[in-house]
Amino acid sequence: MRFPRRNRFWLIFLALLVFCSAMTVRQFMANQRKHVESRERFIERYSQGYQEEAARLYEELLRDLEVLPDKTLRDDSRRTLSLVDPTNRHSENLIWRYHETVSQELKKRSERSRRRAGNDEK
Repeated sequence: MRFPRRNRFWLIFLALLVFCSAMTVRQFMANQRKHVESRERFIERYSQGYQEEAARLYEELLRDLEVLPDKTLRDDSRRTLSLVDPTNRHSENLIWRYHETVSQELKKRSERSRRRAGNDEK
């Protein structure tokens, strides 16, 4: 009975730390789910011919591109690769343009991390 009274501050701090960690992980997963749902809705709307809504979703996806983790970008690249022919240029196709933009962002990030790794070795 003495232990909880003596260490009340640390127990409350630990409980708060666990709660905040769980909420952070939950929010991260919710953001990931929202992005995947937006990407799939974009692909679906574009495939069904709803150009205006697809263009709006495309702009939304582009806005979030820089803050997305590499894993999410790789998933987006794989998903859109199955829908487009990357060897042919189809600049009017929004899915192709999104795939190309994601590929360029991944390339830019890999070059940046390579340069950073090269600077760390010196």
